[in-house]
Amino acid sequence: MKMNKLFLGLLLGTAVFLSGCKEDEPATLTLDAIVAGTVDLNTATAATGVPVDAAITVTFSTDVDMATAISANITMTQDYDDADIEMDIAAAGKVITLTPKANLGNGTLYILDFGAGLLSTEGQALTPVSRSFTTEGTFAPAGAIAHWNFENNADDQVGSYDASAEIAVTYTDSRNAAAGKAATFDGDASIIEVPNGDQLINTQNFTLSFWVKTNSTHDAGHFVIGLGAFKGLQFEMFGGYDGAKFAISYELADGTTASEDMWFPSDATMKDNGGFQGWDFAKAIPAADMIAMLKDKWLNVVYTYDGVDRKGTLYYNGEKMKSFDFDLWPDDDVKRGVVGMKWGGDGVEVVNELAFGFIQSRAGTLWDTETWGGYDFPTANHFKGQLDDIRIYHKAITANEVLLMYNSEKP
Repeated sequence: MKMNKLFLGLLLGTAVFLSGCKEDEPATLTLDAIVAGTVDLNTATAATGVPVDAAITVTFSTDVDMATAISANITMTQDYDDADIEMDIAAAGKVITLTPKANLGNGTLYILDFGAGLLSTEGQALTPVSRSFTTEGTFAPAGAIAHWNFENNADDQVGSYDASAEIAVTYTDSRNAAAGKAATFDGDASIIEVPNGDQLINTQNFTLSFWVKTNSTHDAGHFVIGLGAFKGLQFEMFGGYDGAKFAISYELADGTTASEDMWFPSDATMKDNGGFQGWDFAKAIPAADMIAMLKDKWLNVVYTYDGVDRKGTLYYNGEKMKSFDFDLWPDDDVKRGVVGMKWGGDGVEVVNELAFGFIQSRAGTLWDTETWGGYDFPTANHFKGQLDDIRIYHKAITANEVLLMYNSEKP
């Protein structure tokens, strides 16, 4: 009997000892919750509709070692190009807050990874976890410095470039329900003016993207967008709808400026078939097909300029149409030394205001006496039609991004 009691006591003592050991073991580090704004990211299926400007709050089962809450252990990747997203990472107790340094792109898939290098304060490693989510809206590359979506106003949705004047502009249904409203111009007096346009184009790398639909009851050409015409930036569509062009002011090596046209008529040529030696690509489109593309139909126009390669590229509806390379200019041409884009106006003949619906703002005097170029002439090339989703970037977005954006936003 004494042996049985002794044996039972040893068993109880061992149980108590083992129980005490379990209580002393470090708690496992696991991920309990991830929320972006009000959207739950910790779900079996990838979350959608995540705000592009939302901070992401991550809650763990136990306190996190702040020294391990670093970019080496926590990453966010943009799916379509595998770009790493820069984030501010802040840890406090069980919670890590991730704040992207710039707004995420619309309609874009992101992958959030937490690696084994993330530790608890007791040294326990996290079992690697991955979550994916898609941001709200239709696809647009991240990083726009200005975006006018014309939802009943001409306010910039991402920057500080709100319109200072809107004349005779109405807001009507855009190319599809998701696009909402578009700015509609009457071909006579309609204009939107945005101050400090030089800040938008003084850059080494550049992208301008927009949707345009002409109204052919207008009996002239269309000055669609202008910042002091060729002394800054202009886009116009020919009255016969058989072509269009950009004229853009570039900065030379000595700090002065010079204009260059991205001319794209029907049956365009390039250096290999009789065109200028600097035009390294041109898609030859018969006049009838060009007219069908530009006349009374929604058209997505994208122009990019890569200041490193000194190359400009024009896209229509997601497809490359024309490109040029300043490095292919004649050896003695000063444009071989172009360093970027730059406003070249004097503030008098042309004024530092970006105009939608005309080639320059009303304060400019360039071509003021010309019946085709003076704002006050009803015969001038006022734009008649609709504009929507004008975006400006200080980077050259990629051909893949151009196509993805077109496919996401097209009618």
